[in-house]
Amino acid sequence: MSSQLLYTSDSLYYDGAVQSPAGDSRFQSINPASASVLADYIEASTHDCDAAVSSAMQAFPIWSQTPVLDRSRVLLRVAQILRQRNDELAMMETRDTGKAFSETSTVDIAGGADVFEFYGNLIGGGDLNGESIPVDETSRVEMNKEPLGVCLGIGAWNYPMQIALWKAAPCLAAGNTMVYKPSEYTPAHGTVLAAILTETGCPPGTFNVVQGKGSVGAYLASHPLISKVSFTGQVSTGQMVASSAVQGMKYVTMELGGKSPLIVLPDCDVEDAVNGAMMANYFASGQICTMELVSLFL
Repeated sequence: MSSQLLYTSDSLYYDGAVQSPAGDSRFQSINPASASVLADYIEASTHDCDAAVSSAMQAFPIWSQTPVLDRSRVLLRVAQILRQRNDELAMMETRDTGKAFSETSTVDIAGGADVFEFYGNLIGGGDLNGESIPVDETSRVEMNKEPLGVCLGIGAWNYPMQIALWKAAPCLAAGNTMVYKPSEYTPAHGTVLAAILTETGCPPGTFNVVQGKGSVGAYLASHPLISKVSFTGQVSTGQMVASSAVQGMKYVTMELGGKSPLIVLPDCDVEDAVNGAMMANYFASGQICTMELVSLFL
């Protein structure tokens, strides 16, 4: 099965199944290591986007009212399946991104599985319970935690599956549903992840996938039925996403990179410092938002 995963042309997933896109604009997924074409994808039309959002809206009252312990079991089951299929999914990521299998098999899938396990245990332990705060002898404040609704996730190309899992886990744990758009440079994981979530017991429409370039993300970010946007990518694209989202006063979370200094103190272990510098600069070919940008020797 792993040899076929990347060669699917499945471009649209909602209502718990692969769907036929209405659009006709195509783009290709290219293996960076060989420049070979891995798959052809159809970019989502506005009709496709609307259908995916509608599916998420219909699933929201079902998933949000699913008992928290049942949601917890689903998330923990997802983590289990990811670990069972680690090598297969890691090879998919390697072909889609060009990263070494030694990285994708030890970091990419495992890191996402850990996050699903974390949130599954978190909500299973009662973290979503409300609070009752006494004000004085005659009054108190009641605080209830409620899901927002349909959330939009827009992923990046350097850690495709891991970033998708990082976005999906807290979203689903809280009772929200999601429409997810992978980067057009690394689209393979999208419908694969959606199928895993359906397999583990998420109601149809809980997690939906559309494919396409920036215009698809911009359309969804401004969609009136989207309550929150989570974006990972570069600053200029983040500015456009924020501009689209602000029209509807949506909640927005963005990760747009970072500045990561390497500080070497006089009493350091030089070998450890060298190993740390090599990891900070060259892991994943340096295509990480936390890679070292500045070295300080004190």
